[in-house]
Amino acid sequence: MARIPYYDPDSAPAELSDALEKLPAKLNVFRMLANADTLFPSWARLGGAILGRMKLSPKLRELVILRVARISDCDYEWTQHVPIALGAGMTDAQVAALETGRDDDPCFDETERLVLRATDESTRDVRLPQATFDALLARFDRREIVEILMTAGFYRALATVLESTGVDPDPPAGAEIAGEIARRLDSFPRGRG
Repeated sequence: MARIPYYDPDSAPAELSDALEKLPAKLNVFRMLANADTLFPSWARLGGAILGRMKLSPKLRELVILRVARISDCDYEWTQHVPIALGAGMTDAQVAALETGRDDDPCFDETERLVLRATDESTRDVRLPQATFDALLARFDRREIVEILMTAGFYRALATVLESTGVDPDPPAGAEIAGEIARRLDSFPRGRG
């Protein structure tokens, strides 16, 4: 049960109410984050960019997100992103391996294991060890490296809010939600403040 009330779109300023109405799903995560009405529009645009405007492949993006969900023990993120991950090309075997912490499972290739390691280390320790950073430099360009790190940080921050406020679970919104959010991100107003 949520520890603070969800934002009431009916009492929201028109600009924010309109933005909430344009979301592809009326998920509890949006209703909770809208409590920070000066931050919510910018958060939504950044989340939309992560979901639809990165160079990093959607499959690797979802690998990062699911790994952060497991590290953070955030069932909400896990539940919402498993269908998205499967839609982005992850396999059932990969999802099962992530769920049970089997990083060395043969279902992951060398690049995927590197992304898992970088996600683990950046989420748990903040600063990547030089060996991991060098391995990323050998496989990815600088944009993709920063995208991996920003995705891990964004979803770790989101997990903190979800878990700390006790956001009630929603049924999975489906694989298409990521694309819908990305397409609608420009409809959000700029934050007040």
